[in-house]
Amino acid sequence: MSRVVILDEIKDRPIAALLVDGALEDLAIDPADDAPLVGAIYRAVADRPMKGQGGMFVRLPEGSGFLRQTAGIAPSQRLLVQITGPSEQGKAYPVTTRLLFKSRFAIVTPDAPGLNISRRIRDEGLRAALDDLAHAAMAGADDRLGLILRSACEGADADEIAQDIAAMRDLARAVLADIEGGPELLVEGAGAHETAWRDWADPAPDEVIEGGLAAHGVLEMLDGLLSPRLDLGEGHMMIEPTRALVAVDVNTGNDTSPAASLKVNIAAARALPRQLRLRGLGGQVVVDFAPMPKRDRAVLDQVIRAAFKAEAEVNLAGWTTLGLYEFTRKRDRTALRDLLAGAR
Repeated sequence: MSRVVILDEIKDRPIAALLVDGALEDLAIDPADDAPLVGAIYRAVADRPMKGQGGMFVRLPEGSGFLRQTAGIAPSQRLLVQITGPSEQGKAYPVTTRLLFKSRFAIVTPDAPGLNISRRIRDEGLRAALDDLAHAAMAGADDRLGLILRSACEGADADEIAQDIAAMRDLARAVLADIEGGPELLVEGAGAHETAWRDWADPAPDEVIEGGLAAHGVLEMLDGLLSPRLDLGEGHMMIEPTRALVAVDVNTGNDTSPAASLKVNIAAARALPRQLRLRGLGGQVVVDFAPMPKRDRAVLDQVIRAAFKAEAEVNLAGWTTLGLYEFTRKRDRTALRDLLAGAR
């Protein structure tokens, strides 16, 4: 399996693309405006709770954030929050008080003490060595700080891992101590190139290329993602975002064989996680699969669960009484159509 990371720019905006065996697997593009990046940490000021919405607004340096966790927070209280996703047009940025300080090898977790090592690292000798390294690097740290060692630690240099842990530990200490004052940006979020370096490290890419989007066909792939239609053999599906939800319609096309519906539905289920990720679509998703006998739903259910197993924060609600399939996916990035508007 070939993994290639391409770092480039579109209209002076950083872009990173991950190609796996020549296919676009993941994508990161910096927003065109001065919108905060996901992961940015702010000192904020709490407003009054919004009882009907189950949360509260918090004041940021520019604009507002919306916080779901409100227990123990009083109006006008200073607090530290982190941006968890992009804002929808005219809405506040989603924020959380559960901060994460992420690097290539480590994640420091305030108020979640303890040490955890990625389950993808299975070698017991390596896990023991990483345990010793982590305890040494966190020696003397605040008891509030927990640590997660990421799967990229496997095969990495021990000194690099220790330096990463120390950097995140010290950053967390500094931020947690900086609670006094008005709304202020304390830590910038990760841009496209930093995201590629930090989050696409496992497995390590075979090649990192600066420039070359056009030469590797990425621009054509982006054009394809801007189209609602995705061909699936003789069938296809249409992926169309609205303000309320993402509507997906699966069709058999010219295939009239008895197994046509199940075949195209399985293909759609397998393709959908990657398509939603690359298109930057989330929230409520409603899928109108091609008509098929109810007895085939069990097979399709297994395919759907397997397809979304590696996707974070997806809730598979299942079938409605009208025969539609519903699920939710966290909005973790700005929609591709918005990012590329006016960029090409």
